[in-house]
Parts: sequence; C-alpha cells; structure tokens
Amino acid sequence: MLKVFRAEPKRCGWLCAALVAGVLLAAPVAVADTVDDIVINGTQRVDPQTVLSYLEIEPGDPFDPDLLDDSLKALFATGLFADVVVRRDGTTLVVEVKENPVINRIAFEGNDRIKDEVLEAEVQLRPRRVFTRTKVQRDVQRLLDVYRLSGRFAARVEPKVIVLEQNRVDLVFEISEGPLSRVRSITFIGNRSFSDSDLRDVIQTREYAFWRLLTSNDTYDPDRLGVDRELLRRFYLEEGYADFKVVSAVAELTTDRTDFVITFTVDEGRRYRVGAIGFDIALKQVTEEMLRPLVSFETDDWYDADAVTEAAAEMADAAGEVGYAFVDIRPRTERHREDRRIDIIFEIGEGQRVFVERIEIEGNVRTLDEVIRREVRLIEGDAFNTARLRDSHRRIRNLGFFNSVEVERQQGSAPDRMKVRVKIDERPTGELSFGVGYSSLNGLLGDVGITERNLLGRGQTLKARVQGSALSQQFDLGFVEPYFLDRDVLAGVELFRVTRDRQDDSSFDEKKTGGGVRFGYTLGRDLRQSVRYQYRRTQVLNVDTSASRFIVEQEGTTTTSQVSQSLTYDKRDNRLDPTEGYLLSMSTDVAGLGGDTRLLRLRGNGSYHFPVFDDTVLSMSAEAGHVLGLGEDVSIAERFFIGGSVIRGFAASGLGPRDTLTGDALGGNNYYAGTVEYSFPIGLPDDLGIKLALFADAGSLWHVEAEGDEVFDSTAIRLSGGFGLAWRTAFGLIRVDIAEAILKEEQDETELVRFSFGSRF
Repeated sequence: MLKVFRAEPKRCGWLCAALVAGVLLAAPVAVADTVDDIVINGTQRVDPQTVLSYLEIEPGDPFDPDLLDDSLKALFATGLFADVVVRRDGTTLVVEVKENPVINRIAFEGNDRIKDEVLEAEVQLRPRRVFTRTKVQRDVQRLLDVYRLSGRFAARVEPKVIVLEQNRVDLVFEISEGPLSRVRSITFIGNRSFSDSDLRDVIQTREYAFWRLLTSNDTYDPDRLGVDRELLRRFYLEEGYADFKVVSAVAELTTDRTDFVITFTVDEGRRYRVGAIGFDIALKQVTEEMLRPLVSFETDDWYDADAVTEAAAEMADAAGEVGYAFVDIRPRTERHREDRRIDIIFEIGEGQRVFVERIEIEGNVRTLDEVIRREVRLIEGDAFNTARLRDSHRRIRNLGFFNSVEVERQQGSAPDRMKVRVKIDERPTGELSFGVGYSSLNGLLGDVGITERNLLGRGQTLKARVQGSALSQQFDLGFVEPYFLDRDVLAGVELFRVTRDRQDDSSFDEKKTGGGVRFGYTLGRDLRQSVRYQYRRTQVLNVDTSASRFIVEQEGTTTTSQVSQSLTYDKRDNRLDPTEGYLLSMSTDVAGLGGDTRLLRLRGNGSYHFPVFDDTVLSMSAEAGHVLGLGEDVSIAERFFIGGSVIRGFAASGLGPRDTLTGDALGGNNYYAGTVEYSFPIGLPDDLGIKLALFADAGSLWHVEAEGDEVFDSTAIRLSGGFGLAWRTAFGLIRVDIAEAILKEEQDETELVRFSFGSRF
C-alpha cells in the first residue's frame, strides 16, 4: 500500500508533517520497518547531498515519525524549497522537492518622489537570491515605512512576479506613492492658561498652509511628534507649571487617508512661584555673595525651570574660574502645593573627576569629521569641562555649514568617563548672491557672487564675485584654507580686478588690478589676529575735460605695496545672524614697502546686540577710519567714500568733500558712522521669516588735501532714519530699506530706496 503526502508550508505546515509521519508508521503491516535507501528527486540548483544533510533520518533507521517531522521542518527552514513531497516506496524513502525560484531582476515602477537607489538600499531581496513570499512581504513593509517617513502614508506597494524560464523570476514592486500626508489640524484638550494658537507656536509641527511650500513641518512625522511633546513640557516648565504633563498625543488619519488630525491632551496642573532661594556650598573659595548675582530670578517670581538650569551653569563657570574644574551643582526643589511655591536650594560640591572617553560626530554626510573635530575644545583624554563644551558648540555653529548643531554629553563606559556627542544637520554651503540697488546718482546697480564655503567638505572657501552696472565692473577670486598645515592658522590668496566708472560722481574712471595673501591665527579665546600683504596697480583714467582740477592732477598710474594687520574680538552668539554679544575690530594698513604709494590707514569698528523681548533684537554698531599720507598727499584712489549701505538715505559717495563748481566727489581722509537698529517680527506666521527693522544711521566724512574756495569740506554730522523689511526665504534673504536723509548738507546726494537679495543653493 503506497501513501504519498505533499507538504506545502503555506497550506498545511507542521500538522501535515505529523500526518505524513503517522501514515508512514502505518505502513509496516505491508513492508519492512527500516529505511534501506533514500532517493532525492526534483533538485536543479541544490545538490542532492545538501538535501540529505538536512534529513534527520538515514538508511538503516526506522520510519520514525519524530525523525520525519524534524526532517521536514529542517528542509522548509532553509527557504530553498517551495514544496516538499515525501513518499515511501517499499523500503525506500523518496523525497521530492520543488525549489523556490531565483530572482533574476528587481525593478520599481511608479516611484517619482524617491529614487530607485534609495529603495534598493531598503529591500533585503537581491538578484540571484532565492525568492520567497515571506521575504517579499517583509520588503513591501520596508518600502511602506520609507514612504511614511517621507510623509506619504497613503502610499501602496504591490509586488508582481514575472515567471521566467529555468525557474527564474523578475520581481517588480508597483508603487502608488499617493499625496503627502499633511497635517490638517492641530487641537489641544485640557489647556486653560494658553490658547490653542499659543501652543501651536511652541511645537514644530504646523498645520498645512499654502505659504509653507518650502518647508516640511506641515507633513506628519511621528518622530517630530515626540519632539513636540518635549517642547510643550519645556514651555510649561518655563511658565511655572511644574506639574505639567502631556497625557497623550494622537495622530489620526482622515477618512480619505490623505491628511492627519493631531490632538494633544494635556494636564497643566498648578502654576508655582519661587519660594526661598538657598545655597548649600561645600567649596572653600566659593561664597554665596559670589553666586547670588548669577541667579536671574527672585522670590515671588514665577518659577522657570530653564532659569534654574541657566543659573546652575553660570555657577559652574564661576567656580571654574577660581580653580574648581569639576563642580557638581544640583538645584534641589521643594514643592509646597498648598501655597503653590517651590523652594530652590543650590547644592554645590566638588564632583567626581570625569574625563572625555570619546567624541562622536553624527549627521555629517559631506563635511569631513576633522573639520568639525578641530572646533571642539576638548580631545579624548581631557578632563571634562562644561565651559569648553559650550564654547565648542558656539565654534561649530559659527562655521555656518549647518542648520542645527547639538553638542551634548553622555555617560561613558565607566562612572568617570564621558562621551561627547556632536549631532549636526548640514545645509548647502554654496551661495549665489544677488545685490540690487538704485540711486539717483548711479541708477541701477547689481552684483552676482558665487561662493562655496565648505569646498569638498574640508571647510575651505572658494569664491568668485562679479559686480557690475553701467558704471562699474568688479571681479574677485579668492581661496581660503582655515587650518593651514593642520594648524589653527588661516591662509588665503586673492586676485581682483576692479573697473569703476566714477564719471557721474567724480568725472573719472578707476581701474585696480592686484592680488594678495593673508594669514590669521588665534591669540586667545575669541581673539584673532590676521596679517595681510597686497600688491595692486591703480589707474585713474578717462578724466573728463570738465572735471575738478583736483582730480585732473590725479590722472595716471600708481602702484601700492601694502602690509596690513587686524585684531578681532568676537563675542557674538552667531556671526551670521547675531542676537546677542559684541564684536570689536581694529585694522592698520601701511603702504610704502615698495611701490610709489606711502600711507598709513587706521580703521576700527564694533557692534553690540542684545534681545529686548522674545524674537526682537536691538543692534548698535559704529565704525571710523583715518588715512594719513607719509610725506605725500593721499591720492583719490586711497581716500574713503561712504554713503549707500553705510549711511542709508545717502547715495554711494553721496556725502563728504566735493568740488562745488563741478559737483565731483573728492573723498575724505577721515570718517565715522554709526547705526542703531531694532528688528522684530510683524505678527505673520514665523514660517514666513519676515521681520521689520527700524533704524537710524549717522556719520560724516571730511578732510581732503585740496585748497580753494570751490572745495566743500564739512565735519557736519549727517543723519538718516527709516525702516527695512527683511524676508528670510529658502532662496536667501530679501531686504528692502527705505530711508530719508534727515540731516544733510546742500552738496550731498541722497536716495530713498535700497534693495538687496541673496540666494543660497
């Protein structure tokens, strides 16, 4: 009697295997009980000996049901077979297998938003590997996860199998990407003290709006939802709600499966005021009188968890200045729910010495590790220092290569070991800048500049700039290596050619051609010095026949060999867009070591920025300059010309010494200028990046070596005021300034509007 059993893993599984074993055991009534031979049929790619190696039964063994069951499990577990048939023919055990096909090719169809290369990296199946339905379903889920992470929750993936000869198949994933799953609405439940609108401004996720086409914050991201929970918690803690918690954050798909509705359920709890403020100090050289001024809050103020943390950080820095590098400051809070007060006691002791075990850098796809690592003020093996960690954060951010920078510490492999984790989000560092302006004197002005500030990810700068109008053309080419010979020494080289038509303002043309080198290095924390050498050839040509006699005298060519140095002390929080801190700079130029120009030029400038209210910044800046001829008069090409962007409301070269007979601007040897500007948002959504600025500019330009009644040379102060609108778009900063000259002289040239546009690619 012959019994045959076909086992298919998807339809009968291990139960069928047990039944096979039972049937085979029933056979001894007709035939012998032992296996004399094993025959393997159906193999194509797989060696029959491989099949035999997975069998738990051998010739001479009885037809044991447990051994047969284990054999079938082992064969199916290999993933090599789509079907297995076991039959007993007398004393022979026949195993017939049907091999799974081999994948010939994997293709993706319908994927417009995500490239094939990205999807191929996610799937586990590969050409020339064995095809199984289980693996296909797993890859389908991986592809869906990729689309959901990109905000497309309505995406569908359907696998198609094309059967080929020689037991091969083509696997095609047909993809329907669907629309972006946007956030249709965000609502809050349980918020009594703050409106839904207030809380929406706190979180990163935004409701969909047409003006957010260039951002992704209005698409649903489950990871961002976790960040939003933390932002809400921090916001409420800053406002004194120490018992606050987010009960739930639920995102639900709309019925059409295209958008999400997000609901936050919060429990605000009570709002607390600051109670007693105390200090428990275990360090000899640290006193309460030293630390109390560092606390920005007082008793009866609303409790602010951030302010407590900031005070502890300031205290750690203060203790470090008197020799305690490892200070353990723990703000201990005692909550009194009855009268809604929180007592704060700062416990200050010398902490355990902790050393930097490892520095980890994440998120830098393009920027080399060494470019980031050299800005970290700590190295492996150093004693850990919080002040240096904060300084490292500021230095990395000031590189200007990243959208965001996080520098944090993590526990190392031992209690006295600490890891420093630097997480960055890179942004494009190529810049295509456009400048446009208009003046009644010069008409339409424009310039185009191309700059790569992180060349090949090495932190090097390569720039080329072309500036032109009907009146001037300028070309600059420069290269800067910030760490020359792997030392903290900046080295740069530049070439330039400038042709300027000054016919309208000074009745001559000017051409400068030259080049130079420069080096910069650190003298101390936030203090840098640079040294520069420049050689240039200057031509004053095409002097109009009706030009001022003081300009006619200047016609010709001069050469200048100039050595310069500058000192810069920079305490700004951000060099590109400062909100607080200050900058001081002083430079000196000496010409005369070769060439035919002899002069000494001094310049100085400074700025101070501080926040007044949330998102508002008051900035004050001033600059001044003086040039002195050494044994000769200062030529017109070396004098100062100001106006335009320095003192808005005045045209370029619009103020200063002038020939009253011809109207030609003569330039001056001395100048000063200052600006006060207050910038603030105007109530539009933050995502638009639009701010308004109110400003006042003042300054003067005077003294020229020219004698005669026709020379106008006044030290009178000029003053202008106005407002500007700045729009920070994904394409760069667009700014329009409207300024009116309030104090001016009769000979001055003015302008009303200046426009500038900068774009990053």
